[in-house]
Amino acid sequence: MFPLSFSELTLRLLLAFFVLILLTRIMGRKEIGQMTFFNFVSAISLGTIGASLAIDQTFKVSHGLYALLAWALFTIILGYLDIKSKKVRTILNGDPIILIKDGKVMDQEMKKARIDLDVLKAMLRKKNAFSISEVDYAILETDGKISVLKQEVNQPLTKSGLSSNSITSPIFPTTTEVISDGKIVQKNLDKLHVTESWLHQQLQQAGVNSVSDVFYAEVQKDGTFYIDQVKDS
Repeated sequence: MFPLSFSELTLRLLLAFFVLILLTRIMGRKEIGQMTFFNFVSAISLGTIGASLAIDQTFKVSHGLYALLAWALFTIILGYLDIKSKKVRTILNGDPIILIKDGKVMDQEMKKARIDLDVLKAMLRKKNAFSISEVDYAILETDGKISVLKQEVNQPLTKSGLSSNSITSPIFPTTTEVISDGKIVQKNLDKLHVTESWLHQQLQQAGVNSVSDVFYAEVQKDGTFYIDQVKDS
């Protein structure tokens, strides 16, 4: 089969471009503004079909237009069902996942979402929460973004029923994690010029007998400890 001429290629490119623009406008801005699982699959599929229409000479123009129109119609129908039915919405997009609840990291939910502590802290920093202890609730939305509700300004670090604890300690230059995923972060202890024995002593004062019982712990600037214990399965 002969390769496409420049004129035919140009026509196919223009046709694919304008058809994709038109279909995207018809399907609505949700395809761009809210990238859920369904929107992601829809966008990738439309892009693939559009690219095949533009440059694949074995792909008939009529077949390409039909595929684009059929996929767009399918997307619009499912989008309508998404609005009307909670069950369909859950199947297509899933449900929000609570990563932090009442100031406590939900480690089991973190595993389900395949998010580690480093990723969680990076997401929190984008919401101007530079310490987990600042957060009351954090919810991973269906579009992959995180919603954060911070602790009230006058709310004490230690809450009744939580595994957060205040301990009298020296003043430190910055908030620093000392235990992550149940393991001591030795390099951070070295930066703070403290030893593992000191850390174990602080944990014992907080009623924690073993590092393995701690999911996450950090030392605040004022020397207080934030401790999030492993949640029982």
